[in-house]
Amino acid sequence: MATAPDVQHEPNMQEDSESTFRLGTRQSMLARVQTDEVIKELKKVWPDHKYEIHAMTTTGDNNQKTALHKFNEKALWTQELEVLLQSGELDLIVHSLKDMPTQLPMDLELGCVTKRKDPRDAFVIKPTLADRYRSLSDLPEGSVVGTSSLRRIAQLKAHYPHLKFADVRGNIGTRLSKLDNPDSEYSAIILAAAGLLRLGMGNRITTYLSKDNGGMLHAVGQGALGIETRKDDKRVQELLSRIGCNRSTRQALAERSLMRTLEGGCSVPIGVETEWIPRRNVLIEGSGVGVKPAEDYHNLTGVATSGPENSASHLQGEEALTDEMVMRAVVVSLDGQEAAEVDTRKIVSTVEDADQFGWEVARLLVDKGADKILEGITLNRGIIHEQGDA
Repeated sequence: MATAPDVQHEPNMQEDSESTFRLGTRQSMLARVQTDEVIKELKKVWPDHKYEIHAMTTTGDNNQKTALHKFNEKALWTQELEVLLQSGELDLIVHSLKDMPTQLPMDLELGCVTKRKDPRDAFVIKPTLADRYRSLSDLPEGSVVGTSSLRRIAQLKAHYPHLKFADVRGNIGTRLSKLDNPDSEYSAIILAAAGLLRLGMGNRITTYLSKDNGGMLHAVGQGALGIETRKDDKRVQELLSRIGCNRSTRQALAERSLMRTLEGGCSVPIGVETEWIPRRNVLIEGSGVGVKPAEDYHNLTGVATSGPENSASHLQGEEALTDEMVMRAVVVSLDGQEAAEVDTRKIVSTVEDADQFGWEVARLLVDKGADKILEGITLNRGIIHEQGDA
């Protein structure tokens, strides 16, 4: 049962319905920091508007003991807030995009994605072991790594069969305290890097994990903030039109399209990475319009190489990137023994391109057996449920 919203008013708030916007969020410290991040961006472009924060607990917040994959709900972190948005009590909701279902209520939509923070996972070692171990491969056989994510566990089992894995729930501070307890079983835990960075805890990150470092692909939407709105709310659409990040939006939509096509959620082991190819001064004619294997980069647009003839060092930020997106995606069986993996790229210039790219990558994964892996996961869950979750 959700608790009543906790309302924070900006100082000297004037109750003007035309200039006051009500933002819904969860009550956790991270959720509030993320909402403050959005308000900061809004105030830069709409300084005369007023903003209220309405914070409440959700189903996922109220049950901190059950492993995430044992929940049946697809909207653990969003449903209670969405009810208030639909009723008009809220104007928008700030979500961690990775917690936002890919299928939204018919009258709601993803109205905005702000500039994405680091999407990678972070390996965090117990402080008493920090002088001995710096990576997952360093940990001795039988070491326990804490995480509540099936995606992480499945990938970790595939790459690190010598390790053991245990559920760890709670907010970031709670998880770190469980790790730091000298009597706890955990040698390390895996967390989203963006959450630690947003809370000013980047010093706790021992190693960043990625496909190239640790063999770990992150969750769909990880590191990004998604703002949910009513489809017919022109006032809010105008408000958000000046704070969205186009590149982050295209990445988010491609990743979410992939997951939606595979009918996955936070309880399904789907990992992903997306990034933009750096620009070269001279693009080779005929570079990728369709989906092509990522290993063909150097023959087509490629990663910028050293040397003045290919240098793009004079370009900054967005200008240094092309519209060619790389997507790496994987679906892994719960025991880590089977995997379907794709590493490909495509020109993604629009949100429509992004949605199509995600669909195409999903089909490539299915061709490699992802559907069979996901069917097996569903079957295993049914058997477990019939046996009383034994």
